[in-house]
Amino acid sequence: MFGGEFSSPKQSTFYHYGDTWILDAETKEWSKVDQKRGPSARSGHRLAVWKNYIVLHGGFRDLGTMTTYFDDVWVFDVTEFKWHQVEFPPNHPIPDPRSGHSMIPCADGAVIYGGYTKVKAKKGLQKGKVLNDCWILKMKQDPKGIRFERRKKQGQLPSPRVGCSLVYHKNRGILFGGVYDFEESEEQLDSEFYNQLYSYHTESNRWYNMTLRPQRKKKETIKEKSRDEDLEDILNSILAKANLNDEGEDKDDNGGNGGNGRNSENGGKTKEASDDDDDDEEKKNQLKEYPVLNQLPHPRFNAATCVVDDTLYIFGGIYEKAEQEFNMDSFYAIDLGKLDGVKVLWEDLSELDKAIEDSDEEDEDDEDGDEEDEDEDTEKANEAEDEEEDDTPEEELEEESEDEPEEFPDPRSWLPHPKPFESLRAFYARTGAQFLEWSISSNRDKRGKYLKKAAFDLCEDRFWERREAVSIAEDNLEQMGGVGEVVEKDTSKPTKRR
Repeated sequence: MFGGEFSSPKQSTFYHYGDTWILDAETKEWSKVDQKRGPSARSGHRLAVWKNYIVLHGGFRDLGTMTTYFDDVWVFDVTEFKWHQVEFPPNHPIPDPRSGHSMIPCADGAVIYGGYTKVKAKKGLQKGKVLNDCWILKMKQDPKGIRFERRKKQGQLPSPRVGCSLVYHKNRGILFGGVYDFEESEEQLDSEFYNQLYSYHTESNRWYNMTLRPQRKKKETIKEKSRDEDLEDILNSILAKANLNDEGEDKDDNGGNGGNGRNSENGGKTKEASDDDDDDEEKKNQLKEYPVLNQLPHPRFNAATCVVDDTLYIFGGIYEKAEQEFNMDSFYAIDLGKLDGVKVLWEDLSELDKAIEDSDEEDEDDEDGDEEDEDEDTEKANEAEDEEEDDTPEEELEEESEDEPEEFPDPRSWLPHPKPFESLRAFYARTGAQFLEWSISSNRDKRGKYLKKAAFDLCEDRFWERREAVSIAEDNLEQMGGVGEVVEKDTSKPTKRR
């Protein structure tokens, strides 16, 4: 942990930290890193992890009379517990100073998107500016070789905003929420809050809009279980033929399970595995049923998000109504594979609802004045958008105009492709044998369980790699109407088409 900001309850006093601390996850103890040379005190900066480095970029420091925004890059080496500043060549392009931006790790380093900064205005004043540019920081083991590269805008980009939560998931970033401020006057700001969900693929540099779809009927568990058993037999048969079963396993013609039948019961599982399954089933029966919404959570910014087992969790956040600020007391879960609704783990928006009701009553008393204000708001919002477009360099506008239509290039077209409405489990049941063949050819010195895991990992990577393309196909099918439960045909039986 580095830096941050303290603010008194009435925000009359504040200061910025410049210290570094490490939390031992096992002992739950903090230790301070003593180093004279490191990043200056700040808040609003961002951190990302790349190999043995923790990368720090940007941030700001408020001195009361003036706010300074940073564009520097530092790396913290976790092997020697030291900060190193990254120096760039004199003419090397780097992002504008900023804070509140998004930064996620990728194979080459880290991707930086958007943020907020202040630029000089008339009479020595500063004017806020929302950024929506994208950069990749290409990392090297030697900090002297680290370089920035600007990325052009592609796909369905989110509108300019700050305070959006961008979290890493399977070679992409998942973005939620945010806020855009446009100035009413020098003393007053008006804000628009968002609750959209976007994904950004770090390798293809393309944005996608993620929309919820209606919940589909659950497939019969008996059918899924039989598929799993069939797949396990197929995988064991492939390993047995290649003589790649785990050492010590008995081998025979019965899928490599051994001739003594010790694993033949419970679908080829050991007694211990069967007991674990029983425990899991009992836990599932005890799980609480949570309500599911068919719309995304209330707009907000600075929500805390994370992804666990392909599920996006959204906690808290801030929303503003007039001059009131509300800390959102809520917690949600979204299945990124299905996108079939928002599970509400808890939600208490009573204070916000009451404030909105009171505001609506006041609005009814002066309806005509409000209509005029709305027209002015719309006009000023359009002016703000026009100003944002005017700030875009001509070269970038040319790049956007020449951008190809929305498409989904497939870098690994030789791999099996997921079908619309097909779950990861069903995809693996259908294609696991093919992925096992590839894992065998790529891991000559491995065998047994390792090869099965490598096959599943490859299948899972492929599933998420093509997720956006499959989602568009699913949306198109549902727009055509009448799409019910998708059924897989038995190709072994001849049928007539009428």
